[in-house]
Amino acid sequence: MAAALSIICNFKLHSHTSIFFNINFPPSDRMCNRKSCFFKFTRICVVSSHTNPKILKPNRRSRYGQPLSTYDSDSDDDDDSFEDEDDDDVSTSDDESLDVRVSAQDRQRLKFQNATHIRRGSHHHSEGGSNAKLGHRRPTPEITQDCREKEARVSLVKDRFSHLAEELDLDERWYPLLDYLSTFGFKDSHFIQMYERHMPSLQINKSSAQERLEFLLSVGVKHKDIRKIILRQPQLLEYTVENNLKSHVTFLTSLGIPDSRIGQIITATPSLFSYSVENSLKPTVTYLLEEVGIEKNDLAKVVQLSPQILVQRINTSWTARFNFLTRELDAPRDSIVKMVRKHPQLLHYSIEDGLLPRINFFRSIGMRNSEIVKVLTSITQVFSLSLEGNLKPKYSYLVNELGNEVRSLTKYPMYLSLSLDQRIRPRHMFLVSLKRAPKGPFPLSSLVPTDESFCQQWARTSVDKYLDFRQRLLLKELARKYERR
Repeated sequence: MAAALSIICNFKLHSHTSIFFNINFPPSDRMCNRKSCFFKFTRICVVSSHTNPKILKPNRRSRYGQPLSTYDSDSDDDDDSFEDEDDDDVSTSDDESLDVRVSAQDRQRLKFQNATHIRRGSHHHSEGGSNAKLGHRRPTPEITQDCREKEARVSLVKDRFSHLAEELDLDERWYPLLDYLSTFGFKDSHFIQMYERHMPSLQINKSSAQERLEFLLSVGVKHKDIRKIILRQPQLLEYTVENNLKSHVTFLTSLGIPDSRIGQIITATPSLFSYSVENSLKPTVTYLLEEVGIEKNDLAKVVQLSPQILVQRINTSWTARFNFLTRELDAPRDSIVKMVRKHPQLLHYSIEDGLLPRINFFRSIGMRNSEIVKVLTSITQVFSLSLEGNLKPKYSYLVNELGNEVRSLTKYPMYLSLSLDQRIRPRHMFLVSLKRAPKGPFPLSSLVPTDESFCQQWARTSVDKYLDFRQRLLLKELARKYERR
């Protein structure tokens, strides 16, 4: 038996549309038995390369049964769109001689051509045209508003820094960084200071600077301190997180410094990041341990008390002060090491303007070298106290009001570290007012304990009563000082 014959014809209707016919002829033996030959259209496929193709769908009906147009609707709720079809059948004609179907293969070809022309037509978008429905949406009001706000922001930034640019010859590319730093309280005067101190710090990309400052914030640096450390060390904006900042924070952690104190150390010594960990910071730590004699367990405490000790020439400062205290007071090495451990700022103080004047003061009130060493070893921070505003008034009150001799300082050196207005005078006057002050020299031991212990042991009254008395006394002293002015 002869096989059936199938022919596919392609007719171009115009430049954007083609129609495919699939014509099936019956077997030749059947044709021979008839006077005429019949054939049947089994497939008709219309292919359009237009940006909004129409698929011919005869005899289409809505979901409610009403007749619809033979072309696809542009309506959003059209359920017969070819892109959403899962069945091969699109529609069936009433004329049985035409079996109009779109196969899965034809549908894939249509999708491919449609997608291709959507991309080609993306450069020919017209307002309200079909392109808007095929991936080219109009800008929403929100997007338009965002663009306007962004343009307004850029304009404001330019206006703000225009006069500064004239004074410093700034490049407009620097404006985003200046605008970002303004969120930390930077003003024009600060930018001028940065420019004069280290101009390249203002040429950093905003995103890079933001990454670095956010890292500092993440390790405990306070937002209000960012401006202070950048002004002191503008190069911080140039230090990368991976190659510099992280390695220095890791180094501090290795010394035993708790995470809660890392930010404070950075704030106190931002220049820390300009020193090499391997070539500078670690050798300094080694010197403190092996040459100075700081115990490893005390190292973290020493660094927290004085972070600057890591960035100074430790060998020079230690040697100079050790030799001075040994020569001037005949102080033993152990005592000097204790001084450094308790108050490492000692290594920063000037010998001529800081250490020597205070030693001479103690000598002037009758203390011997051994007594001075004992006081300094116990309360080394007296080197940081003002002579005129602190040490001399306390000594005067000790002798004239409390009736004590200078030798009492060697037994209670803590007296020199207490506040005259907040602790010494209020407790003395409170016991006098209660008539509980002992006769003779006033006991300095009553000045040392907490307010609760003082009221319970010495005053034998409530803490509230003492605090109220102290507040009134402070107001009187303030008024007296104001009248003297």
